[in-house]
Amino acid sequence: MWLRLFCVICLSTYVSTQSTKPNIVVILADDMGWDDIGFHGNNEIPTPNIDALAYNGVILNSHYTQALCTPSRSAFLTGKYPIHLGMQHLVILEPEPWGLPLNETLLPEHLKRNGYKTHAVGKWHLGFHKKEFTPTYRGFDTHYGYWQGFHDYYEHTIRATYSNETGYDMRRNMSVDWDAKGKYSTTLFTEEAVKIIKEHDTTDPLFMYFAHLAPHAANDWEPLQAPDEEIAKFSYIENPNRRIYAAMVSEMDKSVGEVVTALRKKRMLENTIILFMSDNGGATIGIHSNTGSNYPLRGMKNSPFEGAMRCLAAIWSPLIKQPKRVMNDLIHISDWLPTFYSAIGLNQTELGVIDGVDMWDAISDGKEGKRSEVLYNIDDVWKYGAIRKGPWKYLYGSVSKKDSWYGAPVNSSYYNTYSIEDVMNSKAGVSISGTFTHQQIHENIFGKLLGKEEALELRKNATLNCTHKKGNVCNPSKSPCLFNLDIDPCETNNLIKENPKIANELLKSLEQYRKTALPLINIPRDPNADPALYNGTWVNWKDYVDVTIIKKEVTFNELSPLALVFIVASCILVIIAIAILVIISLTRDRRDRKGKYHDVQTSLNGTD
Repeated sequence: MWLRLFCVICLSTYVSTQSTKPNIVVILADDMGWDDIGFHGNNEIPTPNIDALAYNGVILNSHYTQALCTPSRSAFLTGKYPIHLGMQHLVILEPEPWGLPLNETLLPEHLKRNGYKTHAVGKWHLGFHKKEFTPTYRGFDTHYGYWQGFHDYYEHTIRATYSNETGYDMRRNMSVDWDAKGKYSTTLFTEEAVKIIKEHDTTDPLFMYFAHLAPHAANDWEPLQAPDEEIAKFSYIENPNRRIYAAMVSEMDKSVGEVVTALRKKRMLENTIILFMSDNGGATIGIHSNTGSNYPLRGMKNSPFEGAMRCLAAIWSPLIKQPKRVMNDLIHISDWLPTFYSAIGLNQTELGVIDGVDMWDAISDGKEGKRSEVLYNIDDVWKYGAIRKGPWKYLYGSVSKKDSWYGAPVNSSYYNTYSIEDVMNSKAGVSISGTFTHQQIHENIFGKLLGKEEALELRKNATLNCTHKKGNVCNPSKSPCLFNLDIDPCETNNLIKENPKIANELLKSLEQYRKTALPLINIPRDPNADPALYNGTWVNWKDYVDVTIIKKEVTFNELSPLALVFIVASCILVIIAIAILVIISLTRDRRDRKGKYHDVQTSLNGTD
């Protein structure tokens, strides 16, 4: 009896030390294609850990982002469309001195004000020319990762996309992490995320923004990189580039498993929201291509079509009241700020005027979503724009030759099997099952563990089948397009001639949005950003008056060990040289004095 009482007291004490606010973990893939995930029906690349989250949670099958990295991340962290930030055109290129406006309050700042410990791991890509634009000045307690849009997975260097500047980019907060060189980025970021969880004080809620490099391409000379032992697992993929891409995705999937396991071991999983999503569609061809497949959707990264902005996403949490389903309600990446606020129970009036919509009731309870339209973008430089209202999508203009259908269904017999057992036995699957079982016992939660048939049915419902035959194929660079995405999600049949009134209504809506758009804040390349001026590293160069000063003011934690050895050795040699010169000078002075004294004595003796 006393032992039982003691256990109850210990358990109640442990529970009382846990934060009542849910932990939030956001895992962001970079340039991952719609079809590069198991829960969308692809058998080519196994993703058992991500699939386990999706089947046990909610698959978000109409989740929209922006077409490129920087705009998507800015929308996620501010709850605003990029046109309301001046960030609607392109991305922040490597030597450009601009970033997410400092007058914007970001998601981590909001959460930090409400008691959260905030950590960023991985990619930033929202500005670094001044320290005020970097993660630890934008609401994050810590950041481990890189400031640029990508880097080499092992060397952690990045060459500018349209110029020749090349430099090292791996940071721990504001300091350069030279020790990371030679280690695989996905592994480093996973170790950091697990370490954060292990060391977290559970009396405070945790917000972790884990923005992977994978499966984004690295530098042009070796864009796709993964450990050899992982690549070997995909010998059945004939295309060597696609084979490495598969290994990159697989490494990221294992990372998801490690993070979920760490949360389970820390007893945090039962009060955590985990969101997995891609920032935009796969880059199948062209600049920074990674062979990502958006099949069967039309288009790819950096285009106005679905393949660029309708992206894979899934959310899991014990707080979701109606899990294990596919949700087709419209949701935009800007919605996560108010949605997280709602899930936590915070006052949304703190957020001010934003474009994001609270979607928590739709996600958790299965209620009808509040979002009825999505603004894809308005870019008056590249002269394209697109909007969706209900099933109807109107678009005009084209970015480049990225408007076709890329990727293809996998026909090899090897791919015909999909192992639901691997999903259920994955690290994420096991951790979720363990958490649910614990809650059944201690919290009297009803329900069943995920079953095989249930998971396969969810997968079937989440798989897009574009059975609509190609009709009037639209070329938006010549004339506007109108699609009914409910019956034609792959944008094969232009219906603008049959529905001119609908097209005009959507065009008017676009024009209303254009009136609210802010001027672009893009700033051209600054030659003073060149890493060659700063010990081969990308630095916050605008914090220094001029380039000649920065050479003297680079802090020691920004210098490589070899550079430090040279500096110390040079200082010692200079000191020795000065000492020798002083000794020589003193010796000559003494000789001169002796000579003068002898001359005086001789003169005096002659006078006597």
